[in-house]
Amino acid sequence: MEEVKADNKKTLEASMEELEDIIRSMEDTGISLEQSFALYKKGVAELKACQDMVDSIEKELIVLEEGENE
Repeated sequence: MEEVKADNKKTLEASMEELEDIIRSMEDTGISLEQSFALYKKGVAELKACQDMVDSIEKELIVLEEGENE
């Protein structure tokens, strides 16, 4: 089941699980080239979402660390 934060966005963990599912599906030799390409596009979008979430978390940590150093 997909984990969702209060603002209706997926959690980082849920996005990572989605990426793992995509990779497993792409490793299946029984899928067509079209299916593989569709999964690839979905994976790229999911990866970008993960990177955006990590970037946001890093920015929050920097702000917190700066606040502690004042």
